Amino acid sequence: MKDNRGVVIYIGKAVNLRSRVNSYFTKAARLDRRTADLVPEIVDLETIDTESEVEALLLEARLIKDTQPRFNSELKDDKSFPYLQITTNEDFPRIEFTRTPKLKGTKLYGPFTNAKKLRGAISVLQKVFRFRNCTLDIEENDEKWRWFRPCLLHSINQCTAPCNLRITKEEYKKDIKHLRMFLDGNKKKVLKDLMKEMEEASKELKFEKAARLRDQIKSLENLNLRGDIEEHAQPEVFYIDPKKGVEGLKRVFKLDHLPRRIEGMDIAHLQGGQTVASLVQFIDGLPFKHGYKRYKIRTVQGIDDFASMREVVSRRLRRLEQEGEPFPDILLIDGGKGQLNAALSAMRAIGVDPPFTISLAKREEEVYVPGESEPRRLSRHSYALRLLQYVRDESHRFAQHYHHLLHHKHTFDE
Repeated sequence: MKDNRGVVIYIGKAVNLRSRVNSYFTKAARLDRRTADLVPEIVDLETIDTESEVEALLLEARLIKDTQPRFNSELKDDKSFPYLQITTNEDFPRIEFTRTPKLKGTKLYGPFTNAKKLRGAISVLQKVFRFRNCTLDIEENDEKWRWFRPCLLHSINQCTAPCNLRITKEEYKKDIKHLRMFLDGNKKKVLKDLMKEMEEASKELKFEKAARLRDQIKSLENLNLRGDIEEHAQPEVFYIDPKKGVEGLKRVFKLDHLPRRIEGMDIAHLQGGQTVASLVQFIDGLPFKHGYKRYKIRTVQGIDDFASMREVVSRRLRRLEQEGEPFPDILLIDGGKGQLNAALSAMRAIGVDPPFTISLAKREEEVYVPGESEPRRLSRHSYALRLLQYVRDESHRFAQHYHHLLHHKHTFDE
């Protein structure tokens, strides 16, 4: 948006341009001080088409940073706004969402206007460039990483698993180079480079590398087909330091390894009729939204939380076993001793070696552990308990959301 001198005074983005422009001329807009000040000064409006919402988000941030529009002034220097941060001083650079950017050893993009959309964009870009976003300090010449178990992101093709040295430092840095080119607005150059690398790999009979590059090209070309980036956004607010929470769980339960993948389960009822269950995943102490699942309980009539828990635990672990996927490091059941025993009996019934399974009771925040007659009462201020509460509360929220969706559908059908 430009004033009568042709100076850019505001930059924004919109999926629906007509709707966005109309929003500036409503009664509510006239009452909003910023909009009321802006609209009288608009003399001209220029638009730039982008191929996807991700590219629009990145272009908006670049243009605001370059032109410093007066009505985008709150983004000029305010470090509380979100940034995309790429580490530059590591063998395998990390991509991070941050509100406190580091001034050394990083390449920064932003600030961005919307934290949720930035998280969604990072998640979409991870499907294309398969970078890591964990906090591991990985060095290529450290042999211990050859025995490290990659997290779920590798299993679902969203990370090349440098933590297990499944990609060389040089190849990984090529992916990060292409990501940076894309973030700088050079999508066509990225596609051209990838095509050239794929052809060279094919000529050298490196078919696995060529196939990976082919998939990357296809993902990048189809970036605009991925829908609303808010669907991909990870939850924004973390109530605890995730790293300390994970370390606390290892210490409290005397685990052999850091519990990198935690899954939480909960049961909810639709007006005493339909029973549903939720499963949420946390990786490295943070919610991993793409790993969330919902279940309709099939084999249980009426309200029976224990039987429902047995069913959903059986279905989940049997599926993981059939697909050759690892079990979670911790399986957290929402409830008390009865719910925990129901989960354990389900594992015995299908003959699997159970993961470390515990339950968290709401009333007294007591933790039930297999083989222990009395529940544990962790310090209310401990990072371990707060992470378990976060997983439990997120599984409950997700179950209730499914409950509400089904309730709405049931009411609408009637």
